[in-house]
Amino acid sequence: MLLLAFDTATPAVTAAVCQAPAGGGPDTVRTAAATSSVDARRHGELLAPAIQEAIAEAGTRLGDLAGIAVGVGPGPYTGLRVGLATALSLADALGVPCHGVPTLDALAYASGRTGPFIAASDARRKEVFWARYADASTRTGAIAVDRPADVDTGGLPVVGHGAALYPAELGGGARNGPEDGDEAFAPLYPTASALGELVLRRLLAGEELDDPRPLYLRRPDAAEPSGPKKVGQWKA
Repeated sequence: MLLLAFDTATPAVTAAVCQAPAGGGPDTVRTAAATSSVDARRHGELLAPAIQEAIAEAGTRLGDLAGIAVGVGPGPYTGLRVGLATALSLADALGVPCHGVPTLDALAYASGRTGPFIAASDARRKEVFWARYADASTRTGAIAVDRPADVDTGGLPVVGHGAALYPAELGGGARNGPEDGDEAFAPLYPTASALGELVLRRLLAGEELDDPRPLYLRRPDAAEPSGPKKVGQWKA
């Protein structure tokens, strides 16, 4: 089973081809090819080449894919929509299912942690998207958006770019010291490899997966323009 996975809900544009042998279990899942780059302003330009690169490196074709997996956020509106629109279009053209995965779940899985921790990404407006995990593959509560100072870490380590942006508020539980810089909060961004492997493992385990619908926790930054202002008629 071949699966194309990608995510554009953070500054990272990441794509991967993951696979599981026919009749294999969750432990047989692996990544055939993966690519990532970080550029918060070029999701639309970078995603298609990233997909092409992953497909070529895996030595396969789009027509060989059995499914698509995409990160559903939460994340900035524009970047998130690029990935979702591409995933839905590809799945429809190829006639394969499209699965959605919360982007924080992919970030958490990429950490490989075996104990409790928190994953956090940048939500802009001086806020973070965050969630608690029992281990890399098990989220224990809903995803939330809060100011960093309002996140009760309980002394747990925090991974992700959201934590790196606010080390004073979210770095107290890091396993490494603040002198290690961003490495203390690694991984900073989700990887398509983690996203794809997580989906395949859940499929092989018979678990239900989310629909590819955007996960919005608040309204977009852009506001709909109001109507034109009324201007009084000038009289001589």
